[in-house]
Amino acid sequence: MSNVKVKAPKKPVKPVIVVVYILLVILAVVYLAPLLWMLSVSLKDNAGVMSAPFSLPEVFHFENYQQAWQMGKLGTALVNSVIVCGATLIVSLFFGAMAAFAIARMRWKLSEFMHTFFLIGMMVPVHCVLIPLFVRFAKLGLTNSQGGLMIPYITFSLPMTIFLLTGFFRSMPGEMFEAAAIDGCGIYGCFFRIALPLCRTGFFVSGLMTFINNWNELLLAMVFISDPMKKTLPVTLTYFVGPYATNYVQMFAAIIIAIAPTVVVYSLFSNQIVEGLTTGAVKG
Repeated sequence: MSNVKVKAPKKPVKPVIVVVYILLVILAVVYLAPLLWMLSVSLKDNAGVMSAPFSLPEVFHFENYQQAWQMGKLGTALVNSVIVCGATLIVSLFFGAMAAFAIARMRWKLSEFMHTFFLIGMMVPVHCVLIPLFVRFAKLGLTNSQGGLMIPYITFSLPMTIFLLTGFFRSMPGEMFEAAAIDGCGIYGCFFRIALPLCRTGFFVSGLMTFINNWNELLLAMVFISDPMKKTLPVTLTYFVGPYATNYVQMFAAIIIAIAPTVVVYSLFSNQIVEGLTTGAVKG
């Protein structure tokens, strides 16, 4: 008998899948179109922006980025943003991990209450506490300092960090901690030797979200910092908007420089972010 290969019949594509893909393509266009438009504007001159704002640049003016970097002092602002966001990231992850581990793995009466308490913190908008914070910080001499800006950044970052890490710690098998306790491992040993190494994905996701949220924050940085040499990157973008004229090409070039790190990070680590969020949402 001759071996005859029979092709399996192709499964028909369901209309629902086609509709989903069409919606995803439309959503991708909606998100990417503003970025591509900003990139196009940043490579034009001001006359080209006014005459044809939505057309492609006829001549690419890369000097706009150099002028924006120098006029906006983006180098100093970039260093300030790295210092403030980096310190906020380290402190919020350290204390957030300890609080999340205590809520998820330690048995005490107020664990669920504290979990709910931190979740309520996620619903408090910064606008409600802006004026009281500024008045209190002015009396304590914490305004116009990077340390004073880090305090509200850490405060508003902790609820999300605790929420995400609590899900990760709860998804870990309890048998590991019981076996470690039988072998003589204490609370700190279980935390540093078992929980933290297994929670690397959770640290990555929560740390990335904390860093990007603080990197793009504008309101607190604008109110608390008045010294131009201490301002963060989002605040320096306002320098390109004047009371009588606006240099659009340099402003858009500065915006591209400011958002480039976040776009690159999200593009490279999007799969890890989704995996980390779904892992932390499942209870063990």
